[in-house]
Amino acid sequence: MKSKNGFQFVVVILLLSLLLASCKQATPTVASVATTQPVVVASPTAEKVEAPTEVPPTPTQDPLAPLSPPEKVRVAFVPIMKFAPLYVAKERGYFEKLGLDVEMIPVKSGTEAIAFLNEGNVEVGGVAIVVSLWNGWNQGMDIKIIAPGGLEPFKNSPTKFLVRKELVDNGTVKTIADLKGMVVATAGGPGSGGEYLAAKALERGGLTIFDVQLMDIGNADMPMAFENGSIAAGLLGSPYADQVISAGFAVPMAEDLTPGLMTVAFVGSGKFINERPEVAKRFVLALMQAARAMQGDDYLSEENVQAYLAYVNTTPEALQKGVPVIYDPDQKIELEGLADVERVHRENGRLEYQNPLDINKVVDLRFVEWALSVLGKY
Repeated sequence: MKSKNGFQFVVVILLLSLLLASCKQATPTVASVATTQPVVVASPTAEKVEAPTEVPPTPTQDPLAPLSPPEKVRVAFVPIMKFAPLYVAKERGYFEKLGLDVEMIPVKSGTEAIAFLNEGNVEVGGVAIVVSLWNGWNQGMDIKIIAPGGLEPFKNSPTKFLVRKELVDNGTVKTIADLKGMVVATAGGPGSGGEYLAAKALERGGLTIFDVQLMDIGNADMPMAFENGSIAAGLLGSPYADQVISAGFAVPMAEDLTPGLMTVAFVGSGKFINERPEVAKRFVLALMQAARAMQGDDYLSEENVQAYLAYVNTTPEALQKGVPVIYDPDQKIELEGLADVERVHRENGRLEYQNPLDINKVVDLRFVEWALSVLGKY
């Protein structure tokens, strides 16, 4: 009996050992748990959780894709041909295709456009680069050039520096240097574009405006001043220059005074270009597209002429006969020429400061550069 009980005891011990061994094998150790995937315990009603998939990077937005919804841009401009890329971009739909809703606001002068910019009534202005702008920039005015307007012709400019023919014929004036002390006429008064161009002509003879008697005479009145002998020389543009030359009252002494010079520009308010740069980029891009659509024979294409006539008080015949305005297809902002305009006005005492102005206060090149990166060089 005792022997039988001992045998049963051994069997029980053996069974317990096997049972413990199987449990130990089924339960992972702490170390093994740490190296396996974490176990998520979900409630019976929980939805099945899918493993996250890798999200592809967001593609770069197409620079030619229209902004949605369209962005409003108000533009104040003087309705002259030097701002024609604006008219073409508007009438031929370049602004619209880029998601811009451009409101056109014609004004009488660049001064009015600048006032609108300062008051926040418009985002962009088409203005001439005059003395008041330079003084404003020096005082911290938050407006910058973002694209050029029309340029002075590289050759055969209709604007000429003329000398009375009688003085040339009798040998009194052989060169520009001989005009020292004589009466020279310009239109526009102190600090005007006419005075700047006259100063550039006088520089060819080593003179400044202080070496002559400068007189402010309107363009339409200058032919009579040549005829009656009240002036020795004067700066005149088309059609008046051709008129006095044909009549035999004056002869050209200097031409093509500032080839390719940017005398007008599109300026943007600081709020617009800093807070809405994507809109400003597309505005300049549309101007560049328009300028490229106006090159060569396309300048007088039917679509372009209709765009010009929508804003400029002219006729198709006058456009056909007139000297074409130059528009750079790459919309380059020529800093060297711009600095020269500032220098001449400053040296003539027309500015409120004496040291050269930092050109970075005047221009913002990033929009033209971006547009050029999109379209490539012309």
